[in-house]
Amino acid sequence: MQLKSFDGPVWRLLPEALVTTPATPAQAPEGRFHHSGQVAAYASLSAEGAHVAIRRYVEDGVVRMLVPMWMNAARVADERNNRDASIVWQDIRAKGAPSPTWVYSDKARNVGAQAMLYSSRSRPELSHVVVFQPEVLKLVGPAVSTSF
Repeated sequence: MQLKSFDGPVWRLLPEALVTTPATPAQAPEGRFHHSGQVAAYASLSAEGAHVAIRRYVEDGVVRMLVPMWMNAARVADERNNRDASIVWQDIRAKGAPSPTWVYSDKARNVGAQAMLYSSRSRPELSHVVVFQPEVLKLVGPAVSTSF
């Protein structure tokens, strides 16, 4: 796995309570690219992508804000051409099997990646990023109210 640098904008849709700490990792114990106590902060390479990524979860009643950030990371894995990294993992995990997506993030972590790029499942032209080392994220603008 080759790593490359990334220096550019990313967007997070965060619960209003986390806007003051926007690099906070995901609170769920498991996700598409984290398990077993691993750190993961999920973001998108566009504001539109952030909305697409969170659409599955918006019916939870949580008020969210769009937070513009900047990611500067020297070691980023790129799985955007790997459709298997963007499959629906929840149903597989619900049956007790490990998420097959964890293979990709575990491999990236094992080679020292600070983050990993991947494509949107529903809109492959959009890209997301999972950040393993949230210190590479910096707030660059005010959070904006958003609706779905």
